[in-house]
Amino acid sequence: MPRLAQLSNALSRGRLPERAAAAAGLSLDRPAVGVLVTLHMADRPLRIGEIAERMQVVGPHVTRQVQELERRGLVRRIGDPHDRRASLVEPTPDGADAADRYAASLVGWFSEAVAGWSDQDRNDLGRLLGRLVDDVTARMNRLDQETGETGGGGEPPAAG
Repeated sequence: MPRLAQLSNALSRGRLPERAAAAAGLSLDRPAVGVLVTLHMADRPLRIGEIAERMQVVGPHVTRQVQELERRGLVRRIGDPHDRRASLVEPTPDGADAADRYAASLVGWFSEAVAGWSDQDRNDLGRLLGRLVDDVTARMNRLDQETGETGGGGEPPAAG
């Protein structure tokens, strides 16, 4: 636990998400970048509620961010073919390009941080992080099911 806290503090203190956004030429706050990256990583356009669920925040937070991203031309709303009352949100080409630049900045930073590691160590880290994320996500989903919660609340984690 102390090492996870140390990593979290180092990333927060170093303002990595803000630095990556600036390097990508984005003048967006962290929640807006989180929405944009979530949409870009999705395999399809998403409803506001789906974005909120993926980010583990409440819908009104996402709605405000989508409105700002829409105003800047980075996302657009399209009709939901399955429910004419609802709309879906997807990144525009400019939004997808911005999300790619942000992700490239983060990947570049982490790549530099582990540049001195052996290939085996880098591969092990990727494998073990994937396993940790899968196991923690599965455990949290089980806890939500047991308690009847649907997730949400809180701010999104740093994108990346």
